[in-house]
Amino acid sequence: MTVRTARPGGGAVPPPEPGLTRERILARAEEIAPSLVARQAETERRTFYARDTHEAFAEAGFYRILVPRRYGGYAFGAETFLRVAMTLARGCPSTGWMYLFGAAHSLAVATLFEERAQAELFRSGHFVCPATVAPRGTAERGPDGGWVLNGTWPYASGAPYATHFLGHVLVPGDEGEPEPMMFVVPREMWRIGDDWGGQLGLKGSGSHSVVVENALIPGHHALRGHLSRVEVTGGTPGGRIHGGEYGGGPLSFMLLELGALAAGMAAGALDHYADLMRTRTTIFPPVVVRADDADYRFRYGEAAAMIHTAEAAVLHAVREWSALSRSGPRAFTRAEELRLALISREAVRLCWRAVEGHLVPSAGSSALSDGEPLGRVWRDMSMMHSHAGLGIYLSLIANRELAQERFGPAAGDEVDGGTRP
Repeated sequence: MTVRTARPGGGAVPPPEPGLTRERILARAEEIAPSLVARQAETERRTFYARDTHEAFAEAGFYRILVPRRYGGYAFGAETFLRVAMTLARGCPSTGWMYLFGAAHSLAVATLFEERAQAELFRSGHFVCPATVAPRGTAERGPDGGWVLNGTWPYASGAPYATHFLGHVLVPGDEGEPEPMMFVVPREMWRIGDDWGGQLGLKGSGSHSVVVENALIPGHHALRGHLSRVEVTGGTPGGRIHGGEYGGGPLSFMLLELGALAAGMAAGALDHYADLMRTRTTIFPPVVVRADDADYRFRYGEAAAMIHTAEAAVLHAVREWSALSRSGPRAFTRAEELRLALISREAVRLCWRAVEGHLVPSAGSSALSDGEPLGRVWRDMSMMHSHAGLGIYLSLIANRELAQERFGPAAGDEVDGGTRP
């Protein structure tokens, strides 16, 4: 068996544009997003966005928004990052999805891993790291306390241009029972599976499998625990090293990402519906341009109200997330994590109701034909509901956990000395 070993790394690098501002990076997203609309079909055929799009994102600084400044990033924070992702998703849902889930995990790595690991993982400042939460594969102890990893981790959105991958695997715990462990593997130690593009939606999101074969990583590039269950009330390495938002809760931020994407996608659907209102007529007399028809105006207004409310809720929640992160470790309790996550769920529901309940039924079947942008958004938002965070955690588990934080275990939760799952 040939074991591949991760390269050592080290020193910090300055950001490419030390004077870049949040306002300018948001303006760049607004400038780029319209060009993504015409490339939606192309992106789906390729199953990920184009190399020149990736290079434009890199040059604009998008991949460095959440990377700490000491490692060559801009550390512009959660709100700036989600605004950029929301804007890109408005232009192309698949592109926004792939970008967000590739760039988002800079925050998790900078929050949870110790300084030595961060200096190595962020050594170039350019960091694109998709993550999956389902434990898969195997991890065996290697030399010098490292881990030898093998396995396939599907749904790694952002993999095509990634520099790293963050996954989970089960390993024996202190008492021999299996427990999750998260790990980060550099790009030269894994390959991408040819298994994306045949799904209902998000065909261009670059959500390919990551295949790891006999990869030896240092022990400090792995952490016991699961990204969704990390407790930050005792402080985090990132909070001690960087301060600010690098002490926030990973679970709630991970789920706020879905709300931001939904708001961006739905805003794009509203744009496409507005185009139909300007260019198409009513079916029944009096035959007029749809923009002059009271019923179409009503549908547009109803959908717009839902979408704008969802966006406002997500942005308010992320500001709360940032404020809690800066308030010190004790402020970010599990109850706060769940409260913020459930705001995101309601934002997604509002966006879905706007698109599925108002825009799609009145747009006409031709607007749902293959290649039509409104139909594409509808497919992509349908696919979004299969995401584990939304379809399983936020729909089923989070309500119970929030109530338990408020009221304690329910009657009957105690089963044979344990708790009901």
